[in-house]
Formats: sequence, C-alpha cells, structure tokens
Amino acid sequence: MTGTAMDWATVSDAEVVRACRDGEDAAWRELVERFSRYVFAIARAHRLGESDAEDVFQETFARIYEHLGKLRSDEAVRPWIGQLTRRLCIDRLRAAVRDPVLDDAQEQGEVDRRLTAVDEAVSVHEALRTLSADCREILDRFFCRDQSYNTIGELLDLPPGTIASRISRCLGRLRSAYEGRSGPASASGEA
Repeated sequence: MTGTAMDWATVSDAEVVRACRDGEDAAWRELVERFSRYVFAIARAHRLGESDAEDVFQETFARIYEHLGKLRSDEAVRPWIGQLTRRLCIDRLRAAVRDPVLDDAQEQGEVDRRLTAVDEAVSVHEALRTLSADCREILDRFFCRDQSYNTIGELLDLPPGTIASRISRCLGRLRSAYEGRSGPASASGEA
C-alpha cells in the first residue's frame, strides 16, 4: 500500500486501519472522511449543540489517533468509533449538567427573574398582612395547606359553598391590597 496511489473506495475499513498504523497520511485522511458523518451524526443524536458536537468530533478523532494501535480487531473499527463517540457525548452532557455555562446576559436575566419572584412574594405577604385574620386563615388553608373546600368547611364549621365565596371575596381583597388600589382592609371585617 505504501508508495502507490490507492483507490480508497475499494479498500475495506480494516485495510484503512492497517494503513493508518503503517503511518500513511492518505489512510488517515480516508479514515476521517469515512467516519466523519458517522461521528457527527452520533453527536447530534445526543442533542448536543453545534459547538459541543464539533468538540466531540475533534476529541473522537484525537483519541482514535492516540489509541488505534490498541484496537483488538481492525474489522471492529466502526463499532469502536461509535462507542467512543457515545462515551464522549455522555461525558459532555454530564459536564454541562454539573457546570452549566451561562453567558453574562443569561446569568443577569436569571438573577433578575429570581429577584422579581422574591419581590412579588414579599409584596403578596405584605398585602396578606392587611387582610382580616379570617381572610388570612381561609387563604392560608386553601393555597398554602392545600386543603379542600370540604376540609376547610368541616374545620371552620361552614358549608363548602360558603368557603368558595369567602375565598373569592378574600382573593379580591388581596388583589386590591396587592395592587395598592385601596387602603388596608378592615381588620374587623369578616371573610
């Protein structure tokens, strides 16, 4: 094979591997050509982004170059490359989960979203404090403790229909207090 022009289309994968081991540059180019779409398809099947897929592609062929001499059977080159690529894809996915990389804009957006959520929670809590004790209790039981109308009715000795209308009225008062459209609800006002 050395020193002569090779018609790579007629050469088996195993023969390409042997030529690579013999140091033939054309064989290495052929190996990359034969398996590049295969490697890239595996990377994309793992739903890696374009950049990560390219990194896996490069790492795969770097490892093939380093470890081709350890391949037990030249005929097994395709499954070996497939397995190597899959392992590298999984490693890449695990690394992304352990250490998500956010650009500055994404990171700032996430911080802003969290701060907004905290601000809203504080505002709702402050609005709740302006409601009567009866309203606070019924809203707490329904929304925080996840109690049903029947359960709340039994505990407060009220019919379930009354519970529904009181929750509705108290939510209206909470909405008004939250939006700042009215002053504090009467502390003595019943739910």
